[in-house]
Amino acid sequence: MAASIPVLRWAAQRARLHDEDLSARFRKWPLWLTGEAQPTLKQLEDFARLTHTAIGYFFLPAPPALALPVPDFRTLRDEELREPSSALLDTLYLCQQRQDWYRDYARVHGLSRLEFVGSAQVNEAPQAVAERMRAALMLSTEERRQLPTWTDALRQLIAKAEEAGVMVMASGIVGSNSHRKLDVGEFRGFALADDLAPLVFLNGADSKAAQMFTLAHELAHLWLGATGVSDSEVGQVPEQGIERWCNQVAAELLMPLEALRVAYQPGTPVPDEIQRLAREFKVSTLVALRRLFDAGFLDQARLWQHYRDEHARLRALERHGTGGGDFYRTLSARTSKRFARAIVTSTLEGQTLFQDAFRMLGVRKTATFYEAARELGVMA
Repeated sequence: MAASIPVLRWAAQRARLHDEDLSARFRKWPLWLTGEAQPTLKQLEDFARLTHTAIGYFFLPAPPALALPVPDFRTLRDEELREPSSALLDTLYLCQQRQDWYRDYARVHGLSRLEFVGSAQVNEAPQAVAERMRAALMLSTEERRQLPTWTDALRQLIAKAEEAGVMVMASGIVGSNSHRKLDVGEFRGFALADDLAPLVFLNGADSKAAQMFTLAHELAHLWLGATGVSDSEVGQVPEQGIERWCNQVAAELLMPLEALRVAYQPGTPVPDEIQRLAREFKVSTLVALRRLFDAGFLDQARLWQHYRDEHARLRALERHGTGGGDFYRTLSARTSKRFARAIVTSTLEGQTLFQDAFRMLGVRKTATFYEAARELGVMA
């Protein structure tokens, strides 16, 4: 039976592979696409592994319709984003498996349900919800302003969320596969709301400042009890009301208007002022710019003029390699310290199979597992 040409093209596109790359690996790739040649079973198996596609799909007459298993809150910038990549889907499935495991673990160990999950409503004032979040997370804007870098601020916010009961998982790759990078253009993060096992995933390929906003945005999703995938960016005005509200809550959580009004230096050129405020509050310059508008220091025309300029500047920095970078090198950062400690402890106690723990943690060697156990303080 011949492989379907439309499915071959579809698999290559969703794996973000270009014709030149595929021709270098499969010499007859152009002929496969015209039907002049057919891949052998071995070549089709290799292609399926490369594109992370089930081999049975290649014998369908047309590509299957694969949808996200959770609500999609992204503001679509082009048609290609309408179908999720295999990298996004596999990341979601892995996080769902981890969440399912931790929910069972929480039940067995009698862990309390988290009252803040689903405690907010979208018709509430963002300022009031941000204040409740700040109290629950024991966050201090002043304390964060004393931290030297965005990395320190992000680590602190992750730690506070974890202490409150949220599993925060962050990485720029799928699982532990460094060859499968996540695309910030496709998504920035997602939230899986659950009052026993709430989970937030951050795309670690993004800049530290952008991840700060994404984490705050996804935490707002948890307060709403609204599971979904986001590409939250403060300068956008999302179509969905939930996304607009979560953006407003996130901005107030990270940069309260009251604190901004005290810190604001009138008369300073806007590009210089947003750089200074971004450094002080450990947010992105786009967040600082939007908050100047929210506080009434900029009118809408000046907001969008400076937004376009600043957005172009940031895009140029990304092209020159000074954007994000994945600093989540440790197992506990990629898989959540809360989750990692729980599953390692459970495995050492004989309650979880080693093979299940290895799969969900993304480790292959027993030595790596025991090293992680020592780093997590689970064993001496």
